[in-house]
Amino acid sequence: MTDSRPDGAVEAHDRPDTARRFGWIDRDLLAVVVGGTAVVAVATTLQLSFGSYDLSPTAAWRTLLDPAVLFDTAAWRAFLLGATVPDFATGTLVVWTIRLPRVVLAVLVGANLAVSGAILQAITRNELASPFVLGVSSGAGLAVLLTIVLFAGLLPLLPLFAAVGGGVAFLLVYAIAWQGGTSPVRLVLAGVIVSSVFGSVQTGLFLLIEDIGLVRSVIAWTTGSLVGADWAAVRMILPWSLLSLALALVGARELDVLTLGERTASSLGMRVEAVRFALSGVAVLAAAASVAAAGIVGFVGLVVPHIVRRIVGSDHRRLLVGCLFAGPALMAAADAGARLALSPAQLPVGIVTGLVGGPYFLYLMRKHGEFGGL
Repeated sequence: MTDSRPDGAVEAHDRPDTARRFGWIDRDLLAVVVGGTAVVAVATTLQLSFGSYDLSPTAAWRTLLDPAVLFDTAAWRAFLLGATVPDFATGTLVVWTIRLPRVVLAVLVGANLAVSGAILQAITRNELASPFVLGVSSGAGLAVLLTIVLFAGLLPLLPLFAAVGGGVAFLLVYAIAWQGGTSPVRLVLAGVIVSSVFGSVQTGLFLLIEDIGLVRSVIAWTTGSLVGADWAAVRMILPWSLLSLALALVGARELDVLTLGERTASSLGMRVEAVRFALSGVAVLAAAASVAAAGIVGFVGLVVPHIVRRIVGSDHRRLLVGCLFAGPALMAAADAGARLALSPAQLPVGIVTGLVGGPYFLYLMRKHGEFGGL
């Protein structure tokens, strides 16, 4: 049979449904992506250029984009697998082995915390939820500290121990807040209780550490710090970050349904408790990996989802993708400020994120009066 359609005409069902597949990518989301990328690029330039070994921004980027390093398999085996670093020039070693790992770690930690916060806010239907507020960070931090003090030989498994600690803390918070259901206020209060108890135990553990230098390092770590970040820390967090972030994106539709409420989600055929438990595990794993690598960094998981939601809306595909760019932007910028603002002294990055997050929520409180439920 001869095709009677005019040349060049294509039936609607013959065309890839591009509009439906990519229609969720709108101008607002692109603005977040471009803005976040630009902030990370500026922070990277500052981090690579300044310090005890100064480089001009042009020289720093020329070193970073040097084909002799970019296409050197031995170099990448050293960075990603822990092999011996090749014999590079001093500037190359400074950029690639000291400064770049810190930037990469800041990006991963920022993305993890932002996505973890967005998930926790959805599954609790509480815009005040975050790994820090709900005690996940404190639980993960206590598990990491116990491992450092009592089981130093198990340090490569820190993310797993942190995930267990964060999960236990989250379950405790949920159990304390549950009274035939939960509310934003009860969840936050339960999070404060659990964080306070776990924080007190962390402080008590300091008494078991005899090395004063280690005590100072642990105190900085409990505040959140990327000082001394290296490729070993990146290798530790990278696989868990990729796994948790991928699972979060896969679960975006389920997060949208959960925000409609348990009754609506159940009527749509969702096994609410199973899905909530699985997504909670993803959020805890993302936050725990960050705690294991950078310590307890507050406000990133709380502030970033707020900001992104107000720009791109509550659709979780857009929200999570936005968090993947806005979280690294906040973390990279905060760490650049923490390292360079009082140079040669370095502030823990958690102090800078706290200085940003506190005023932001004061602004929200003054503007909106009461907020908390999604």
